[in-house]
Amino acid sequence: MKVLHVPGHSRGSVAFVSENQKFVITGDALFAGSIGRTDLPGGDYDQLMNSIRTKLLTLGDEYTVFAGHGPKTSIGNEALTNPFLLGQI
Repeated sequence: MKVLHVPGHSRGSVAFVSENQKFVITGDALFAGSIGRTDLPGGDYDQLMNSIRTKLLTLGDEYTVFAGHGPKTSIGNEALTNPFLLGQI
């Protein structure tokens, strides 16, 4: 597993990537149809969006996303349908 620092939801947010099995555990950074909260101490919306754009979406459309809450999704699906990401990429 590869560890990515994906700050924004919190300063220390990380994601775990399996390049062999093409999946990412995003914790509370990215969800199916949503993104993590940024209104708690240490949260930063711009930083979260940058983390998603530069570290998660660049993994590849085929990567399965397992979030901290909710159903699984994929990077490709989120890039196309997540209302928080539309127009941001």
